[in-house]
Amino acid sequence: MSSLDTGSWRTASLGTVLLIASPVLLFLLSFLIGRYPVMPLTVIKVIAAQALPITPDWSPTIESVVINVRLPRVIAAMTVGGGLAIAGASYQGVFRNPLVSPFTLGVSAGAGFGAAAAILLFGQRYAIQLCAFGGGLMAVALCFAMSRFYRLNSTIVLVLGGVIVGSLFTALLSLLKYVADPNSKLPVIEFWLLGSLSSVAMKDIVPVLTVIVPAAAVLLMLRWRLNILAMGDEQARVMGVEAGQLRFVFILFSTLIAASAVSISGIIGWVGLVIPHFARIVVGPDFRRLLPATLSLGACYLLIIDDIARTVTAAEVPLGVLTALMGAPVFILLLGRGGLGWA
Repeated sequence: MSSLDTGSWRTASLGTVLLIASPVLLFLLSFLIGRYPVMPLTVIKVIAAQALPITPDWSPTIESVVINVRLPRVIAAMTVGGGLAIAGASYQGVFRNPLVSPFTLGVSAGAGFGAAAAILLFGQRYAIQLCAFGGGLMAVALCFAMSRFYRLNSTIVLVLGGVIVGSLFTALLSLLKYVADPNSKLPVIEFWLLGSLSSVAMKDIVPVLTVIVPAAAVLLMLRWRLNILAMGDEQARVMGVEAGQLRFVFILFSTLIAASAVSISGIIGWVGLVIPHFARIVVGPDFRRLLPATLSLGACYLLIIDDIARTVTAAEVPLGVLTALMGAPVFILLLGRGGLGWA
């Protein structure tokens, strides 16, 4: 092995270690951030005590803060961030377009409409999550139905269908906001649309994990096939791959991830658009490395954003606002340095 190959191998190995270690380190550090101070060793013991027979030497208040408040929020932030990021990278590979995101086919508009309808009709948290999830899936289903109606299997038709469906659900959402009670229902709808994890509990996360974890596992197992899709349909046929069916599989599981994430966090933009470009800069365009890197960076990114959101001011800043404030300038920098290229 030449010295150049040895150096490349060491660099790749170091990058892999960092991508694995960074989420673990941030996971532990996030428990130390907040208005109620907790020592690092205490955090580790409290978490370990949930599975091991450890005699408590901490107060019930500390255990409640760690287990009931910070643990669900940290897990939710990493799950939503990693899920939106890997879904965004998959969408970009499927559509061969670095400007698409998990919300391209109207998932966010559909989920917003479903959540608003549930807030008006039911007001229960589970109903809001379920209707938001169903609304996101309905939007993407309408995009596919539109492409089938015109008997076209083009990605352009799907993207245009996403624009149409997104506009439709946005109009319906505006109608619901117009008829909502401005003193009770409307503020709840607006706050949900801005995105937040402030009231998430462990019982909210478990159903989402049962969808996101298997769907992400499927995307990771099939990630090498995204390299084929990125070459175009003609090249895929030459290699014996049915591009239409494979595209449907990736869109299906990416949509399941995005709809599940939105159902507990509200609409958090820019994560699925910007993070895949960061990962592409770090590990290159090969989807075999890109998707795992995107998953790790997305989890770290949204966890950092959530830590800032709950500590920077006395009144918590919505996540959707912070991701937009940080994502837009970063995207401009990427555009300026030519970071949106596909190779």
